[in-house]
Amino acid sequence: MDTIFGVPTQALFGQLLIGLINGSFYALLSLGLAVIFGLLNIINFTHGAQYMLGAFTAYLLLTKAGLGYWWALLIAPVAVGITGILIERLLLSHLYKLDHLYGLLLTFGLALIIQGVFRNEFGSSGQPYPIPPQLTGGQNLGFMFLPNYRAWVIVASLVVCLATWFMIERTKLGGYLRAATENPALVQAFGVNVPRMITLTYGFGVGLAALAGVMAAPIYQVSPQMGADLIIVVFAVVVIGGMGSILGAIVTGFGLGLIEGLTKVFYPEASNTVIFIIMAIVLLLRPAGLFGREK
Repeated sequence: MDTIFGVPTQALFGQLLIGLINGSFYALLSLGLAVIFGLLNIINFTHGAQYMLGAFTAYLLLTKAGLGYWWALLIAPVAVGITGILIERLLLSHLYKLDHLYGLLLTFGLALIIQGVFRNEFGSSGQPYPIPPQLTGGQNLGFMFLPNYRAWVIVASLVVCLATWFMIERTKLGGYLRAATENPALVQAFGVNVPRMITLTYGFGVGLAALAGVMAAPIYQVSPQMGADLIIVVFAVVVIGGMGSILGAIVTGFGLGLIEGLTKVFYPEASNTVIFIIMAIVLLLRPAGLFGREK
């Protein structure tokens, strides 16, 4: 059997694949958090619950309406994004002039409420969600077996992440969004409706979380706790990449997923803590994060 550094090749590449899959979800979720924090200065602790809502929307569309995975990819981000817009308009908009801590506490409380409601309704055990027929099976690459669905998740996440980065960093709309965070009064003077822009931006960030939830459903099952188990790791990813950094969220999300996968091969005992160890080191050496701007 072929080995690399004493580790069987198939085991090594298998863990790297798992790391890439986890990294895909880290990147998508941290990207949504980075968009919301970078443009709205809101630490959105509801993000994990909104990721869970995306998965449950897909599950309910399938079981109640007979609409499968591809419809869920379109409907869930829009539906959950609309709930995000309502949260921003009805609740968060009243906190913008207060300390960031108030927004964090509000979104943390909302996350607990949402998770509690779904736990009471569906229980704590996971609900299975099938892989779409078009993506079943896999490819034998010789050194490992690559399931088609997992390859799709990696590619789709990367495309969404890069498209979001391009929109925010390289388009006129993105320029307006960035300018609105620095000087909203000036942007408003040019005829841009800044409050509406803020609302839609929050809805877009929430929609990214819901999209990640739909893609996660066939892999991790649909559970009320699925967001709570992930959100702390995702916040660590955002801190390492730099709060509000779009590129940092993408690169750090995929990179830390791979590091976590390699750690499971070479030192499994540290696999659950390696991301937090890296976060502590980054905060000591570069408090603004790897891609953040020092103030």
